[in-house]
Amino acid sequence: MCDEDGREAHAHLPVLADEVTFLLRPRRRGWVVDGTVGMGGHTERLLEASDDAVRVLGLDADPEALRRAGRRLARFGDRVVLSHGSFRRLAELAAAAGVDEAASILLDLGLSSYQLDESGRGFSFQGDEALDMRFDPSAGPTAADLLNRLPQEELARIIFEYGEERHARRIARRIADGRRRAALARTPDLVAAVRDAVPRAAWPRRRHVATRTFQAIRMAVNDEAQALMETLPQAAALLARGGRFGVISFHSGEDRIVKRSFRSLQHEGSYVELDPSPVEPAADEIHDNPRARSAKLRVLERREAA
Repeated sequence: MCDEDGREAHAHLPVLADEVTFLLRPRRRGWVVDGTVGMGGHTERLLEASDDAVRVLGLDADPEALRRAGRRLARFGDRVVLSHGSFRRLAELAAAAGVDEAASILLDLGLSSYQLDESGRGFSFQGDEALDMRFDPSAGPTAADLLNRLPQEELARIIFEYGEERHARRIARRIADGRRRAALARTPDLVAAVRDAVPRAAWPRRRHVATRTFQAIRMAVNDEAQALMETLPQAAALLARGGRFGVISFHSGEDRIVKRSFRSLQHEGSYVELDPSPVEPAADEIHDNPRARSAKLRVLERREAA
């Protein structure tokens, strides 16, 4: 998966694949739970590196991504079980699949290249698409619904909190003013609002001026921060003794949530974070796969004995 800058999302390359494989590959038989299976890249690498007795339960809220992962992973046969659903239902979906404990669990919080380039749901500001942004296109309000209905103050909070956009108030005001004339329906409508709101001198040099706003609205549409907070304790509880739980984040707010949760779990005495600093991509990976540049991987291990 990748960060939100669609210009570089062309290859189906799993981010931090070598690090994930090294740190999360089960050393013996057991289940791996890939809570964001996406295009199946991490799952493929983990299965290739593991004993045939290792199986993967792959979850994803996006039904089309799940279908594509199924095609990619078909050669592994019954070693792969795919299930449609958000990782916030991790405990429920694992139980339904007969997984009572996991040797490894992975969450990759980025977008897949399919979602950015091919889904047509408005995740990217590069094209002209409907403002949908739902991972599961059958559930919940769309980005257009939020942009056209939420109070200006709430939009400003979302854009500032989830996008860390310092011009959030100006952008929210421009959205509110614009929707009085015509509803925002397509991605160029949101891009235009951001462009009009942010002073030209303040446009970032290395990323699109609308990147942070698109990220923020997508996170709000999919309730991503709350879903992550609900999932972290479920994943920790599902880990077998000696098992490891890795989270790849692309947003500093998400990384803070993971860091706080892992530190809290460590205080309980049954878990330990492998390193207090997150694993980040090496320079050669960023060169080959620029979308990896903001990725951070944290790994929690459940102790062999309480």
